[in-house]
Amino acid sequence: MAVKSRGGGDLMTSPGAGQRARLSRERVVRAAVARADAGGIESLSMRKLGEELGVEAMSLYTHVTSKDDLLDGMTDAVFAEIELPAEGTDWRPAMRDRAISTRSVLARHPWATRLMQSRTHPGPATLRHHDTVIGTLRQAGFSIELTAHAFSALDSYIYGFALQQTSLPFETGEETAALAGAIMAPFEAGQYPHLTELTIEHVLQPGYDYGHEFEFGLNLLLDGLERALAVAGP
Repeated sequence: MAVKSRGGGDLMTSPGAGQRARLSRERVVRAAVARADAGGIESLSMRKLGEELGVEAMSLYTHVTSKDDLLDGMTDAVFAEIELPAEGTDWRPAMRDRAISTRSVLARHPWATRLMQSRTHPGPATLRHHDTVIGTLRQAGFSIELTAHAFSALDSYIYGFALQQTSLPFETGEETAALAGAIMAPFEAGQYPHLTELTIEHVLQPGYDYGHEFEFGLNLLLDGLERALAVAGP
């Protein structure tokens, strides 16, 4: 049940806990992120979120103006988790570490992949993220045009890979083997020799993890940007 503090702010009572915690925008956003992590973004509603926080849904609108405002806050919170390069870091390791950190964050919050580039009211963490990436490239000698190309290419790869990985119908080696067997079973031996070879010699090998493909592709992309920077000159 929600009650009012002397300052007029909502207070939340934890069921059976006897402790009260002030309800704030940060708390609402954090709870929404946790709910989306557990059940997907489709499981999120203001009513369910209010129930989880122990307040009426209308109390949430003191801290977020709408469902869209909540999604903006959630997206900004995810951006805040991405590790950004320190000022003066060489552009290549900076872009590599930022890409790996972004993918790691998206693995924790797979629902966020489709939201990260679609919000029209970006928050401070989002803007700081973009400004840092652009600044790192510009300080390394990338022209405005080449910076735009590099940023677009990197984000297309990072978010595209994250989306593809979360869409795969397998996670463990056992699931991969079972799926491969089910797919190939209806066909005659040798009907798809190249697909069979790749599956047996690579995908079904011990320790295979599709996620390991990420850094190979990332390094190819960084190699290409390095060549483009050398050709463009200062």
